Amino acid sequence: MDSSTRSFDGVARTRAPQIPELSPGGSRSPHTSAPSPVRPRRLRRSETLRALVREHHLRADQLVHPIFVADGVDVVRPIAGLAGHSRLSVDRLESVLSELTHLGVPAVLLFGVPNDKDAMGSGAWSPDGPVPRAIREAKRQAPEQVVIADVCLCEYTDHGHCGVVGADGGVVNDATLPLLARAAIAYADAGADIVAPSAMMDGQVAALRAVLDGAGHESVAIMAYSAKYASAFYGPFREAAGSTPRVGNRRGYQMDVPNAREALREVSIDEAEGADIVMVKPAGPFLDVIAQVRAATALPLAAYQTSGEYAMLTAAAERGWIDERAAVLESLMGIRRAGADLIITYYARQVAGWLLDER
Repeated sequence: MDSSTRSFDGVARTRAPQIPELSPGGSRSPHTSAPSPVRPRRLRRSETLRALVREHHLRADQLVHPIFVADGVDVVRPIAGLAGHSRLSVDRLESVLSELTHLGVPAVLLFGVPNDKDAMGSGAWSPDGPVPRAIREAKRQAPEQVVIADVCLCEYTDHGHCGVVGADGGVVNDATLPLLARAAIAYADAGADIVAPSAMMDGQVAALRAVLDGAGHESVAIMAYSAKYASAFYGPFREAAGSTPRVGNRRGYQMDVPNAREALREVSIDEAEGADIVMVKPAGPFLDVIAQVRAATALPLAAYQTSGEYAMLTAAAERGWIDERAAVLESLMGIRRAGADLIITYYARQVAGWLLDER
């Protein structure tokens, strides 16, 4: 007998599902079938039970805090698209580094914001540039804190591209590699624990590994921006770093957004060239790529929750559309669940504070 019946107008109607009867004491009526013994809700009844069987965890020691270091003295310039973040001169880093240490955030990622730029981005390897000076100061204040230095030229070039621009307006790959290497040496000399090439030049990891080893910096690790996409989620960062290209875009060297298999190829190349950590950027829109990379490599995997992702969350929270704390923690847990071992996020400081409150 089917589950439909005919009403007075001749139209077939679906019968409502039959709910098993319960006796007044809560037991099932003898006229109904036995319930399924499988009840996942048993382990969701309390926070203690949920925590006991929780598959993934988010901790402060998995987070990396980005810092924009500016030339000058006593500089604190708020960044419009990154609420709560400012460009800071080296002399204003102490309070930030001290707070991060207290909160248990173990690592910072430094980006330079120089006063002067040129076509070659020569400020990137100046030993007196903002990043080398910030590295030395960070190591003086918090020797155990991991200092990561981004290695790229876009913040230092007057054209805003990540490498040397040729006569045809395109970025010249092989001419850029020695300049990235010079920057990496400057950061390693200053005391960086990790250098992070982000220019997306072919062969950049091999170039950096060779010069670092040749200069006696065998212990300096490389975190490769292996799968860095030509994303729409970088806007606030480019405003913060003053790195928007004056002409053209970065699609000729950053990855095409629709591609996932290509990310695996990039990771494989970087691993073969000596990368110690690989990365996917952005994180949130590319959780599928993070999961695929996690399955393809045994190397530690970083994911970068970008400035645009941060800006969307903060803007929605400011308007009262989302619970910021809950939404941020959920977004980061999604990145962890996809397979990231460490997360670079502009929320690092706030999240570490929230996690401390939960203890």
